[in-house]
Amino acid sequence: MVQVRPIDDGDHARWRELFTAYGVFYETDFPASVLDGVWAWIRDPEHPMLCFVAEDDAGMIVGFAHVREQPDTFTAGPGWYLDDLFTGPDARGQGIGTALIAAISEHAARHGGVTLRWITAVDNERAQRVYDRVATRTTWVTYEKEI
Repeated sequence: MVQVRPIDDGDHARWRELFTAYGVFYETDFPASVLDGVWAWIRDPEHPMLCFVAEDDAGMIVGFAHVREQPDTFTAGPGWYLDDLFTGPDARGQGIGTALIAAISEHAARHGGVTLRWITAVDNERAQRVYDRVATRTTWVTYEKEI
């Protein structure tokens, strides 16, 4: 059975390995400065970015999720944004993503959350099958501008 918990300092090496693999999945090579910067964010109690990890029965971290609270102008309440969710290739199909989303949703609800939103790549069909089971697919189109 998978256990989901907030990340702690002892998880650094495994988180770094999984976050690097996440970058590779999305054809991105994270430089050390990005890995170090994101790690600093998720370990800083004053930073809005949180990280949850999923452990298998042997205590191995097999997935992670980065999430942050953000104001939601459609509800005038706190919304939550799931920036990144990744399950190691050997652990896929075991409910890791579903467990991470459930734990984040529970955390958000305890902290006044109204919504949890996220995006995924249009060709990430495996993830979309999970997301279609646990959430509502929206009609919003996402744009991005480099600045």
